[in-house]
Amino acid sequence: MARANEEVEALLQEYADLIAITGGDAFKARAYEKAARAIGGYHADISTLDAKGLREIPNVGKSIADKVIEYLRSGRVSTVEETRATIPAGVRELITIPTLGPKKAMVLHEELGITSVDQLLDAIHQQQLRDLKGFGEKTEANILHGIALMQKAGGGRILINAAMDVAEQIVAELSRIPGCERCAYAGSLRRMRETIGDIDVLVAAERSAPFMEALGGLPATAEVIAGGEKKMSIRTTKGLQVDLRVLPPSSWGAGLQYFTGSKAHNIRTREIAVRHKLKLSEYGLFDAESGDVITSETEEEIYARLGLPWIPPPLREDRGEIAAGLRDELPDLVTDGDIKGDLHTHTDLTDGLAPLEDMVAAAAARGYAYYAITDHAPNLFMQRMTEEKILAQRERVRGLDRRHHGMRLLHGTELNIGPDGDVDWPEEFLNGFDLCVASVHSYFNQSRQDLTRRLVRACEHPNVTVIGHPTTRLIGKRPGVEADFDAVFEACARTGTALEVNSHPERLDLRDEDILRAKRYGVKFAVNSDAHAITHLPYMRYGVGTAQRGWLTKDDVINTWPLAKLRRFLRKGRP
Repeated sequence: MARANEEVEALLQEYADLIAITGGDAFKARAYEKAARAIGGYHADISTLDAKGLREIPNVGKSIADKVIEYLRSGRVSTVEETRATIPAGVRELITIPTLGPKKAMVLHEELGITSVDQLLDAIHQQQLRDLKGFGEKTEANILHGIALMQKAGGGRILINAAMDVAEQIVAELSRIPGCERCAYAGSLRRMRETIGDIDVLVAAERSAPFMEALGGLPATAEVIAGGEKKMSIRTTKGLQVDLRVLPPSSWGAGLQYFTGSKAHNIRTREIAVRHKLKLSEYGLFDAESGDVITSETEEEIYARLGLPWIPPPLREDRGEIAAGLRDELPDLVTDGDIKGDLHTHTDLTDGLAPLEDMVAAAAARGYAYYAITDHAPNLFMQRMTEEKILAQRERVRGLDRRHHGMRLLHGTELNIGPDGDVDWPEEFLNGFDLCVASVHSYFNQSRQDLTRRLVRACEHPNVTVIGHPTTRLIGKRPGVEADFDAVFEACARTGTALEVNSHPERLDLRDEDILRAKRYGVKFAVNSDAHAITHLPYMRYGVGTAQRGWLTKDDVINTWPLAKLRRFLRKGRP
């Protein structure tokens, strides 16, 4: 189900890690990392390219292109396999631990003979790491935290975009089968949770056998776990479980409501049904005494009979949506169609993969009214940004303005919030930008007090209009920083600084719970893709889903506003 691009990206990243573990050339490892990112973010399916086409991808030279061709033809790369063979499997397991890099993993193996996470835990508890050069109590604490992160992200849960790709392909395949009246995914994926354990797919049809046969015969199906007359579970070649249920068309609404969940939300709806002397199940809403069907065909009818409006799936988490519905106070949630522009994106001027012109054209194809380019400022030294480079880009942006269906272009920058809250460039220079996103990119382990002061000071800067990926978390890899975010939310509301809902599936930052808290302070939000490639622009859907889970409306999200209103907000009261 995964694109060849993603498979090759993972392989090249693994090879870069293997080079680092074996003490190979750091520049070579970095070259493979860059190529991995470029291929993963490339807009075309690389399986359709020849060697020449592959070399046209940024950072992909002849040697790397040859390895990609070898993989596409045979499913293996001899060089990678030979390098794997020189490294114990346990060491390769260790480098999957967030916060533990390849060099430290190799030291642990060579000095202490550690070849598994369990052995590493034992060594930490016996304080064996403290005698190793470059290790200490803080290193032990970081490794323990990394192991906890890895275990928390385990259990078969995957990021929402990977699950969505699988679900949409299966729904498309099953929808083509004669007799299919309806087909949709349900469960936590329909509720837009950030990680997914397994995928629920529902079909409305009179006959179930054709759909069972089709699912079992898909190329991505590795094995059938369980089967029955109306339901079937398979495991994909990537290890993801997919549960299929075939419902009578007359029970579609009840089944969709039931299998969407959440469990806590369904308990609430069943309690309401009981109070009305009704019984609610996946087959319908019934009279408790006679057993007669009251309704079952649509979710809207189910909720209406319970005295509720239809409740959008992202709200179905038992966080007050039932009470709000009974009071007719459910929010009119922001939707994908409400988004008028993207306010945080990158080009190949810094760490993006596509030129300015290509990113702008792709944004215009999405129907945006406006679009911001926000490449990194100079305090991220590896990006080598200068005033001359950014001003030259501004001229190119102004030249492209309105050329794509009248779409307006905003020239911005992503500033780095330094350890004391300072940002790149003086105010006089920043006044020339249409907007400034400011983000934390380092010094994640500062004290709670220092991190809070740092973020609040950035909010108070007259040129900072959006705080990017506010908690800095990477799902399953890095926790959010330990700051007093209530103080940060208050500062945002006071200074008129928006908080970003970063749509990248590895971030989704702010989280839905944080959004709910920040909204109570009167904070405004910007739902952005943080795109570093053309293929990242569609990630906006995941940010919108997270915003919906945080109960946000159009009024809460600044990039749903008309451009004139948005520009007033971005000025932060400056003339």
